[in-house]
Order: sequence, then C-alpha cells, then structure tokens
Amino acid sequence: MGSYSIIQAKLLPYETIIDELMNDYGQDILQLVMQYVHNLPIAEDLTQEIFVKCYKALPTFQFNSSMKTWLWRIAINHSKDYLKSWYAKNVHVTEENIFTQVNSGDCVEQQVIQQQQDDELARAVFALPVKYREVIYLCYYEEQSMKEIADVLQLNESTVKTRLRKAKQSLKKRLERD
Repeated sequence: MGSYSIIQAKLLPYETIIDELMNDYGQDILQLVMQYVHNLPIAEDLTQEIFVKCYKALPTFQFNSSMKTWLWRIAINHSKDYLKSWYAKNVHVTEENIFTQVNSGDCVEQQVIQQQQDDELARAVFALPVKYREVIYLCYYEEQSMKEIADVLQLNESTVKTRLRKAKQSLKKRLERD
C-alpha cells in the first residue's frame, strides 16, 4: 500500500486496497496473531476475520496513520478480544506437531542443537504476558522502531521501552533457570 499516495488510495476500490494489504501484510499479520494464540488454524481464522474487519472499516479510515499501523492495531485488538472470549477460555484446540526438514548439506547435529535453542527461546517468549510478548515480537521479529511500536500499541515510547526492558529481563531469568 506504500506505493500509492493518500489521494490515489482514496480513489481505489476497497477490494483493490484489501487485496494489496493481504498480499503485502497477510503473512506478517498471521505471524503477529500467532504470537497471541499459539495455534496455526486459529491464527489463520483470526487473520481472515481481521481482513474482513479491515474491509468493513475502510470507509471510516481517516489516513491519520499509515495503513500498516492501522492494520496492526486491528490485528492486535482482534487477537486480544479473542483471548478474552469464552471460546478461547473454554475450548482447547490441539494442533499436530509440524516437523522441520533438515537440509542434508548442513551439519545435522548443529541443526538439532540450533532447533532446540530456537524452541527454548520461543517457549520462553510465549510464556511472557501479552504486553511483553507483543513488544518483543514487534521489535525483534517485525523490526519496528520504538516509535512505530508505540503508534501500533497506542502507548508512550517510554512505556514501550520499559516493557521491552522488563521482557528482556524476564526472558533472561527464564532462560538462565532452564
């Protein structure tokens, strides 16, 4: 969506805008939602719902922020709403393990060790409270600046920095303990 000016974007049909948003950010939104729900089928469903919500809300978009920031806010709020829902609290969906393929050219032993370390870090991040998990995700996986994270989460930059610092401290303690 970055290739259009605000005036051009206002003149495009909503279907075109949504198609571009889905192409540009669909995978990113799915990964963001996974940080909240930890279940791929549910994350895929929520991602579809987020884009439907976005489509319905397009007529009210004021271009006060970037469309990406707006979409991230919708995704985060929708994910948090899901976590508060009766369904999320009372229905437990299981997901089959997804096995990683090992490239034959690489040292298998090194890949296994790296995979174990990655899994340990992922478990530690998933164990964090949502307010810390989301800043870790946006900072390190989405590589957003403190200002961008503050805009997306609608927080002060100092609050984002504090949450990031506390999240890192918590991760360090958890990983040292394990």
